[in-house]
Amino acid sequence: MLIESIAFALVGLVVGGAALLRLPGYFRASRALVLGTAAGAALGGGVVAHFCLDGRFPVVSVVFSALAATVLTSLLARPDLAAGRAPAHRHHPHRGGVHRAARRHRPA
Repeated sequence: MLIESIAFALVGLVVGGAALLRLPGYFRASRALVLGTAAGAALGGGVVAHFCLDGRFPVVSVVFSALAATVLTSLLARPDLAAGRAPAHRHHPHRGGVHRAARRHRPA
């Protein structure tokens, strides 16, 4: 179990590092928090998978640890605060497609 635990932690560090390298603008939290979250999630997910599978399938446990690290690391991502991404979906003054000046009243 010791070797598997080290493997789970390493998988978590790889997942966290890959997330930081691939999408650096999405993670406004400190790098230590992202890496720690990924390593802790991988360790926890791997240990739970190990005990659920009675230790028979270590490769499946490592896959589950990577999945747990990916899911919990994605919770720290903030794509709405990424540099260069303006919230274009908010604050549209004219949603109807017709401006007030362009509307014409019919004569009575």
